[in-house]
Amino acid sequence: MTGLRLQTKFLLSMLLVSASLTFTTLLVVRLTVREQIRREIERDLRNSVVTFRDFQRQREETLTHAAELVADLPDVRALMTTRDVPTIQDASRGVWQLSGSDLFLLADASGKAMALHGVPAEFTNHVAQEALEATLRAEQPNHWWYGGGHLYQVFLQPIYFGRADDHGLLGYVVLGYEIDDRVTRVVSRVAASQVAFQCGDAIVRSTLSPSQEIELVRQVAVRGGAPLNPEQLQLGEERFLAQSMELDPGANPSVRLSVLKSFDEATSFLSRLNQVLVGLGLTAVLAGSLLVFLISHTFTRPLSSLVAGVRALGQGDYDYPLDTRGGDEVAEVAVAFGRMRDNVRATQRDLLEAERLATIGRMASSISHDLRHSLAAIVANAEFLCEANLSNAQREELYSEVRVAVNQMTELIESLLEFSRTRESLRPTLGSAKDMVERAIQTVRTHPEYHDVPIDVVCHGSTEAWFDSKKLERALQNLLLNACEAIPHEKGRIRVEIRRNEDELELRVEDNGPGIADAVRDQLFEPFISFGKENGTGMGLTVVQKVVEDHGGRVEVVRSSPEGTVFKVTLPLHLSPDRTLAIRAHA
Repeated sequence: MTGLRLQTKFLLSMLLVSASLTFTTLLVVRLTVREQIRREIERDLRNSVVTFRDFQRQREETLTHAAELVADLPDVRALMTTRDVPTIQDASRGVWQLSGSDLFLLADASGKAMALHGVPAEFTNHVAQEALEATLRAEQPNHWWYGGGHLYQVFLQPIYFGRADDHGLLGYVVLGYEIDDRVTRVVSRVAASQVAFQCGDAIVRSTLSPSQEIELVRQVAVRGGAPLNPEQLQLGEERFLAQSMELDPGANPSVRLSVLKSFDEATSFLSRLNQVLVGLGLTAVLAGSLLVFLISHTFTRPLSSLVAGVRALGQGDYDYPLDTRGGDEVAEVAVAFGRMRDNVRATQRDLLEAERLATIGRMASSISHDLRHSLAAIVANAEFLCEANLSNAQREELYSEVRVAVNQMTELIESLLEFSRTRESLRPTLGSAKDMVERAIQTVRTHPEYHDVPIDVVCHGSTEAWFDSKKLERALQNLLLNACEAIPHEKGRIRVEIRRNEDELELRVEDNGPGIADAVRDQLFEPFISFGKENGTGMGLTVVQKVVEDHGGRVEVVRSSPEGTVFKVTLPLHLSPDRTLAIRAHA
C-alpha cells in the first residue's frame, strides 16, 4: 500500500476490517449453530430411543396378553389334546384368523411344531422349528424370529390342561407379528426419525433409500458394529446422526433397530442464515465504505492541498495557495508549512547570493592569477623586445613566449564563455566522430611538448552521429590535454576508443598515467578545481561536462588507478525532440 493515497488506504482498511469481521462472525455463528444443532439432534435421538422403548414395552404387554388369551381358549386346549397334526393344522386356521397375528404356530409339549399359519413360502417349517427350539432354550416369553428375509416378533405361551399349577402342559402357542413396511413407518413416526431394522448384517426393513441401506451396511461393517451412542454417518451425499439399540440381547444373529436423524436436513437453514449474514455484511461494508469515504474526504482534502503545495515547492513554486482554514491539526501544519516555505525561500535567496559572491570571488581570484601570470610574461617579453641589440632568433623566441601567453589568456576567456553559454547555442550536424577525434589530436600536437606523444584511435562500427563538431572537439581536446599532462614522458601512451552501441556513441580516453589524486576525485568536474598543475585554470573538465550534457550525454570516470585513468563520454546518436525544437526556436 506504499503507492496508494491516504483516502484509498482508509477505504481499503475499512473494507478489509469489515470483511474480516463479517467472515469471522459467519464462521463463529456457523460453528456455534452447528454444534448446538448436533447437541439437539443427539438429545432428540436419545429421546426417540426412549420413546420407542416405551412404545415397544406397551406393544409387548398388549401382544403378550393376546397370546395368553389365545392359550386359554377351550377350543385350543381341546385341539391340542387330539395330538393329530393334520387335525390341528386344519382346525387351528380359524383360531389364527381370530388372533389377528401374522404368524401362528402350535407345538406339542416336547416343542414339535404341529401347525403353522400366516408365513410366506420362504419361511419354511424347518425354519420355524429351529426358531421355536431357540426360543424354548432362551426361556423368555417373547423373541425375534428371522427367516426368508422376514422378521417377526413372537410371543410364546404354554397351553395347560386345567390350571398351570397342575403341570398339565399340552403344548405351546406362538403368535408372531411381522416387521413390515407398515410397522416400519409407524415406528418411524413414533421415533420421529429414519429407522432401520437389522438382523445380523442384513437390513430387513427401513425408511432409507436402497443406496443408503447399502451404505449403512458398509459403514456398520467398517466400524465393527452399529453405534450404541450417537455418531455421525455419511450415507451417500447425506449426513446422519445414528444410534442403535438391541431388540433381542444375546440372540445370534443379533436383532437391532437403528434410529437415524438427518444432520444435513437439520442444518439446511444454515445456508439461508449464511445468505442473510452475507447480505448484512455486504450492506455493512458498503455503508461503512461510504461513511469512511465521506469522513476521509473531510480529513484528506486539506491534506491533498498541503501535498499539492509540497509538490509545487519541489518544482520551485513558492506562491502556491494553501488551505489554512479551520483550527485542527491539519490547518496548523499548513500554516507551519507556509512559514517554513517563506523561510526556505529567504534562506535559499541568501544562499544563492552567498554562492554567487563566492563563485565570483573564486573566479576573480583564479582569473586574476592566470591573467596576471600571462600579462607579466607579455610585459617582460615586450620590454626585452624593445632592446635594439637582439638577434632575430632572440626576437623570435621572445615573440613565441608572448604568443603562448596570449593563447593562454584566450583559452581562459573561451572557457569562461563556453561555461556561460546555454545548450541552445549548439549547432548539431551529422558528422563522423572519428574525424572530430583526429582534428582534436592534431590540435593537441600543435603544443611542442606533446608533439611526440603516441595517441592511438580505435573504432568499432560506424562513428556517425549528430553533434556540434566544434564544441565536442574542444571538449575532447581538453580530455586529451589532461591525459598528456598525466602520462610519463618516456613511456606514456594514450588510447581513444570509439564504439557504437544500440542508440549511443561511446568515446573512451585512456592513459597510463598515475591516476587522479584523491584530493580532487570527488570534485573533478567542479569549476576552478586544479591539482598539480602550474598553469591550470580548473575549467577544462567543467567545460567537458557542460558540452557533453548539452548534447544530452554524460561523462564519467570509469577507472582511475596507478595503472591509468579512463574517461568515458556517452552521446546519443539522435537528438531528442525537445532539444531539436529548442534549437529550432533559438535559430
